[in-house]
Amino acid sequence: MEEKEERLIIEALLFISGESLTIDTIKKLTEIDKQVAEEYLRELATEYSARNSGVMITEVAGGYQMVTNPAAAPWVKKLLSTSVPKRLSPPSLETLAIVAYKQPIIKAEIEAIRGVNSDGVVKTLLERRLIKILGRKEVPGRPLLYGTTQDFLQYFGLKDLSELPTLKEFQEVDIPEIPEMLPEESTSSDDLFAEEPRTVQSDDQPETVEEELSETGEKETETQGEPPRTG
Repeated sequence: MEEKEERLIIEALLFISGESLTIDTIKKLTEIDKQVAEEYLRELATEYSARNSGVMITEVAGGYQMVTNPAAAPWVKKLLSTSVPKRLSPPSLETLAIVAYKQPIIKAEIEAIRGVNSDGVVKTLLERRLIKILGRKEVPGRPLLYGTTQDFLQYFGLKDLSELPTLKEFQEVDIPEIPEMLPEESTSSDDLFAEEPRTVQSDDQPETVEEELSETGEKETETQGEPPRTG
């Protein structure tokens, strides 16, 4: 690699790392000689300092790290107080993926896919501005519809939703249909559990009331036997 390319790579590693990088780590990643790498780092640090940039390169914890200029601290703190946390939990990522690929989508459909209650996760994603309410679905109860936000695109470095990677497992998921009549909309709770009367017939049972009475009379005659004799 040329000197310009080596410097560029080291600068990019510092930018993306978010933490201190030791000379040994840089050498392992780039195969650049340790002494040369350290020289590049010092040159970069001097250049950033000379132009009074918004970011600086400093020695931290036995390595080098790209940090913000202390002069910008009040504004950086303001941003951090409202910014999206760096990491999302697995349930949040799972729910976010469902929303991204199936939007607009209601919470009941999210839960049908995940198989668990998603109240807390949806609330968290709303608070972090990764999803937003798009409106209401025209079905009984008019549930809220959710979709992704501009912050979602920025968080994942996407130009637009067309840049989402193709995830076959998401494309093949069919959202279960939501019943048109929800239980709470029934006029009576007893109606939900009432069963239609069933008539079970067999070859040994009479089909009509007349047949039943006729059979009963015949059975009584058979059981009475002959009247007692007097002699």
